[in-house]
Amino acid sequence: MSFDPSNKNQMWGGRFSDKPADIMEQINASIDVDVRLWKQDITLSRAHAQMLAKQNILSQADVDTLLKGLDMVEEEFKGGTFPLRREYEDIHMNIEARLKELIGDVAGRLHTARSRNDQVATGFRMWIRDAIDTLIEKIEALQEVIDDLSDKHANDIMPGFTHLQAAQPVTLAMHLSSYGYMLNRDKLRFIGCRDRLNKCPLGSAALAGTPYPIDRNFTAEALGFDRPTNSTMDGVSARDFANEFLFDCAQTGLHLSRLAEEIILWATPQFNFISLSDQWSTGSSIMPQKKNPDAAELVRGKTGRLAGNLIQLMTVMKGLPLTYNKDQQEDKEPVFDSFDTLVLCLEATKGMLASATFNTARMLAAAEDGYTTATALADWLVMELGLAFRDAHHATGAIVKMAEDKGVKLSELSLADLQSVESGITEDIFSVLSVENAVKSRNG
Repeated sequence: MSFDPSNKNQMWGGRFSDKPADIMEQINASIDVDVRLWKQDITLSRAHAQMLAKQNILSQADVDTLLKGLDMVEEEFKGGTFPLRREYEDIHMNIEARLKELIGDVAGRLHTARSRNDQVATGFRMWIRDAIDTLIEKIEALQEVIDDLSDKHANDIMPGFTHLQAAQPVTLAMHLSSYGYMLNRDKLRFIGCRDRLNKCPLGSAALAGTPYPIDRNFTAEALGFDRPTNSTMDGVSARDFANEFLFDCAQTGLHLSRLAEEIILWATPQFNFISLSDQWSTGSSIMPQKKNPDAAELVRGKTGRLAGNLIQLMTVMKGLPLTYNKDQQEDKEPVFDSFDTLVLCLEATKGMLASATFNTARMLAAAEDGYTTATALADWLVMELGLAFRDAHHATGAIVKMAEDKGVKLSELSLADLQSVESGITEDIFSVLSVENAVKSRNG
């Protein structure tokens, strides 16, 4: 009996005599989500068909017909005319059913020596691999903006903070480039994830392999994988590559959120370190003076979404026995959402920074407040007078208290004032009490 796509149960063979309940069909269908795998499914089906011909499992004539049908399906997707149908559950069955309509019974031969289990696992790895390539490009584009800003502001001084209190003077370049290094680690994590997932499950079939004389190396190479997966059971059931991808997205989002938080603070009138372009700001429906850094706030807010997607899939996978379980149908939505969300956040952050104006005069003034050169003074006492650092720390604290009581900066204290705390201090101390010299002295 040939496959009849009008019978909803014939996707599963002759075991079932009744159609699924409406709610069962609804909960079982994933086509609304996994339709995004159509390119990968067609690509891996081509490679699988070519391997079947190479191994004389199918005739070349049948494979030629299959390849022609897959070309027709691809054109329908590109043209937006492919008829998606919920009764066929997922993208893989939708494509197979459409092939039947386009090329006849030979369509049923395409599933020889494979299962939806290894088909899904392979296509999903291919999709994440493509997603990683896109994210690396987006990260590098943001890094380029940060590099350009760092070059531009290499000598512009601002306060560095701990506990959100002015701590020591740094340059804006130092501050921004810190995020560049975070992003570089994010990129390296994605590269590592790509390397680890780039093993091909195709040929694992449902879980135990297949009796057909397939060539897994052929399909792995044709699909751009490094090699086939070692274990057929692990190949169809593993989703650690998806969890790793979600972690990498969440960690990158966390770094973007930290940067967004700084942008939000810096854009306040109280800080006044940065002015965002109107293109990346919004107004208020009631307060006409407001210019809100909503793009930065949304980047910050979406980080919770990225972390939630990771927890969602980890929770799905935590109790599953080998091998494939239908729970794993829930793997794609968080992955797709994290990719879309992170692309949006990377683009928004790049746009905000590239068009922002930094108020370097205000940053310099802020660096000169709060006794930010106190550590430089303590280090001078150690290096020039030979004091133990704890003694230098105590003496510097007394000098800061004196300046605070007098309402002046450290550099505005007289030599006599300084010597009243530590008699060995000389005029040379003033060389480190300016923020410019304090920055220059720290070359480590």
